[in-house]
Amino acid sequence: MRVNTTSYRGAGINRTTIKNYHAKIARLIGQTYNYPTRARVHSVIGHYAGLIEVNNVVLALHSDGVGTKVLISQMLNKFDTIGIDCVAMNVNDVICIGAVPIAFIDYIALKSSGNRIVKELIKGLVKGARISSVSIIGGETAVLPDIITGADEKTAFDLAGTVLGVIEGKRRIILGKQIKLRDVILGVESSGLHSNGYSLARKVLLSKYSIRDQPDYLSRPLGEEMLVPTRIYVKPVIEILKNESSIPIHGLAHITGGAFTKLLRLNGRMRYNLKNLPSPSGIFKQIAEDGPVGMKEMYRTFNMGIGFCVIAPSESVDSICRVFRKHRMLCREIGVVDDNTGRGEVSATLQGKEKILAR
Repeated sequence: MRVNTTSYRGAGINRTTIKNYHAKIARLIGQTYNYPTRARVHSVIGHYAGLIEVNNVVLALHSDGVGTKVLISQMLNKFDTIGIDCVAMNVNDVICIGAVPIAFIDYIALKSSGNRIVKELIKGLVKGARISSVSIIGGETAVLPDIITGADEKTAFDLAGTVLGVIEGKRRIILGKQIKLRDVILGVESSGLHSNGYSLARKVLLSKYSIRDQPDYLSRPLGEEMLVPTRIYVKPVIEILKNESSIPIHGLAHITGGAFTKLLRLNGRMRYNLKNLPSPSGIFKQIAEDGPVGMKEMYRTFNMGIGFCVIAPSESVDSICRVFRKHRMLCREIGVVDDNTGRGEVSATLQGKEKILAR
């Protein structure tokens, strides 16, 4: 008998539609590249950040938010960690092109002008900035009662930010062009769901449990587990990049929306064979079983315990893992680049069977 499974699309997120939107947006904004008179735009639409060169200095810009994780914050009435997620979603992306994040600005949108949570949100932003060694140099707070909705009208909000990074010389830009056949794919552990896939996670889990319940595969109440902050990978990655002469790096990927399909944005001509991904555990196992959600869908939606990937030649592996261990992060080999013939593809061995996640 066939079991009806839950999917990201069923939760309201259509990956194909989003991909088509991105292509249309890219064509439109590409028209602006010749507008600056004192800068040169480096076209990397679809990568982890935009690049612009000013007086031979390459600057990287990226903007991101926290998504529907803000609803979990409201449900728990806890707002002092969600700012860490906002910083993380930005700085973890900008380091993927070799940039050092140096400055951050935030945007807080509130439903009510009497909202008491701004101070708590700022606490999280400041902690995230400290962990990633960036300065918060400004921001904006807007009251939008006709737009912002949430679990509680008095605490409804949205949160986003923008990060500025700098790359010391064009030769230090990492876009994935250097990825070669037989390069090793390393995975660095996540701290849980991070800030992606919450539309599906909420649909599955909150339809069955209350925010205070502790389901079978969790070691803490559901709400606390879903609110664990996104891990920030800046310090170990920047340390590795500073040693480029002894630790060559060919590609970097923050595993967020779209999960491991993100690898194709680095170099769409390669085949990324993920043959040693972690099995579902904790909240990922809970979602998979309660959905139920198929394994392919899980690894196309959630980070599954791997929040960041480093692609490098085999001789760099020990040194890279050593740096992550120094920063108390587990790093291990999860795959290999095994085809460079132009057939871009991400495959994964799931429950003993090879599945194509993206091509």
